[in-house]
Amino acid sequence: QLYREAQECLTLLSQRLGSQKFFFGDSPASLDAFVFSHLAPLLKAKLPNGKLQQHLKSLQNLCNYCTSILSLYFPWDGGESCLLLHSVGLSEGEEDPHKRRNQLLSVLVGLVAMLGYAFMSGIVSIQRGGMGPAGRQPIAMEEEEEEE
Repeated sequence: QLYREAQECLTLLSQRLGSQKFFFGDSPASLDAFVFSHLAPLLKAKLPNGKLQQHLKSLQNLCNYCTSILSLYFPWDGGESCLLLHSVGLSEGEEDPHKRRNQLLSVLVGLVAMLGYAFMSGIVSIQRGGMGPAGRQPIAMEEEEEEE
């Protein structure tokens, strides 16, 4: 029932938008920001059940609405169209051939940043020299055996 109501909501939004660029004409309003904030993730995210996503993709005017907002306000994203992946014949896994490399680099950069912060703030420090904690000499292996 939830999917049915969500599909009905999308259909009503599509009917309200019609062939306009935005819901209230040629310039965006707060409703456009609200609707886009719900439609864009639904359109772009990988979902375990793509039933609602497929319904959104079948409503071409809502799909074009999201694409135009993406290309207008987020040009670095590219604002790819709804049918681009399907028309070219690419699967979701082939979208970014360097995805694994980029993920690994992101993790490494994050790790270096965290370690750098830890060293710079004094959370972690490296002590050099022969002195152990509290100014004591470290116990050599031979001395440990003698003490036992």
